[in-house]
Amino acid sequence: MKVMNVQYLHGKPLSSGKLKSQPEDFIVKEDLGFELDGEGEHVMVRVEKTGYNTLFVAEQLAKFAKISARAVSYAGLKDRNAVTEQWFCLQMPGKETPDFSKWMLEGCRVIATTRQKRKLRIGTLKGNHFELIIRDISAPEDVELRLEKIVEGGVPNYFGEQRFGRNGQNLVQAQRWANQEITVRERNKRSFYLSAARSAMFNHIVSERIANQTENKVLLGDALQLTGRGSWFVATEEELSTLQPRVDSSELTITAALPGDGELGTQFDALNFETKCLENYNTFIALMKSERVSPARRAAIVKPQNFHWQWLDANTLKLNFFLSSGCFATSLVREIINQESADVENFIE
Repeated sequence: MKVMNVQYLHGKPLSSGKLKSQPEDFIVKEDLGFELDGEGEHVMVRVEKTGYNTLFVAEQLAKFAKISARAVSYAGLKDRNAVTEQWFCLQMPGKETPDFSKWMLEGCRVIATTRQKRKLRIGTLKGNHFELIIRDISAPEDVELRLEKIVEGGVPNYFGEQRFGRNGQNLVQAQRWANQEITVRERNKRSFYLSAARSAMFNHIVSERIANQTENKVLLGDALQLTGRGSWFVATEEELSTLQPRVDSSELTITAALPGDGELGTQFDALNFETKCLENYNTFIALMKSERVSPARRAAIVKPQNFHWQWLDANTLKLNFFLSSGCFATSLVREIINQESADVENFIE
């Protein structure tokens, strides 16, 4: 199932290229954005992993520590086909910290351990630092122009194909669930399917704004946020003339809806626009309401921080950048190379 049939911000790339020719071409380092306590009932383990998804490593850590897999948490999922660093949180009240030098899992190593008072929950991180290498670039001149455009205008904050599962199966199952063709009881599957459905709706709204060239044009009733912040406010008619320059300077960001059981958050023209975008998603909207999913907002366009690049040779590009929590590096790469010619399957965890 094709799940990324959405608009490009800078036009469809002319160049093909290869991402993740080897795991070392995709390096991710998690940044929680806060200092750990150094004490408490939770054992914090920072792991560098290659060749495994986050859930599998969490299960292996639980087995080693002789605790339930449900007692292990993390801030976010990391790619399997990559070299990634992230924290795992093991709830172990009244127990000694295990000797993780004896934990053996090929492709993994423990970098650090400490203690923490509070449980680490999904989304509790500042973001991720990325180092990517794209090989066999067919049109370097086009890629260079696109990199400059990304610095200036950012990229669509699309949820990447990882969110939708291999061949879009999470979205397929979400549609079957919404159509009452199946019953989903497993907690993880329910979460994945709901997330896939909501992500697809968000992506469509952002894509339609790009198609209408309003991704950075403030509409009456738009929900805006200070760039990098989570809270948002609604644009009133009296404020429109002052808000647009603040969006142009990247002080403010226009958001798009993550629909749930409640109002979208926009008003007037922006609400009419988003409502029209969601006309064909009535079954997904009904599923969000029946499952009491909380509505939310998310930046429509994102600019990578500390974004710089280096040509290792005429056809090999190295990228370094930081993205806030929830943003997908593969959505940035989508604006650089034509993924129809790239190895898209390697993007899926």
